[in-house]
Amino acid sequence: MDFEEADILLVEDNPTDAELTMRALKRKNLANQVVWVKDGAEALDFIFATGQFAHRNVENFPKLILLDLRMPKVDGLEVLQKIKADDRTNKIPVVVLTSSQEDRDIVESYKLGVNSYVSKPVEFDDFIEAVSTLGFYWMLINNPP
Repeated sequence: MDFEEADILLVEDNPTDAELTMRALKRKNLANQVVWVKDGAEALDFIFATGQFAHRNVENFPKLILLDLRMPKVDGLEVLQKIKADDRTNKIPVVVLTSSQEDRDIVESYKLGVNSYVSKPVEFDDFIEAVSTLGFYWMLINNPP
């Protein structure tokens, strides 16, 4: 995989959810390059070209970040905070895609600058449809700065 060009950065610790998300995006031809990282620490390394991704050009940012909240090492809220606090990355659209429906997670995500907050549907078909709709909007309809 070419880590230089990522249309979408998927930050998800659950392999099943990651596979379903990538399948939904590819089924609709919404992203040529989806990079999957398994925790918040890997996400920050990818975004800021550090650690195992130090060889990346830090200026090649993903067009969209799909971010889970509940992850090992560094949780999604901390990742979101670091993305939105940095002038280089604060305009990247970040969509929280999580199983959490807790009000405090929703409120905190918006306080930190998330662009959208979506709770993962439990049913397979609903999950695929939600991800497809998200991808369609953020990759084809939305006009980024």
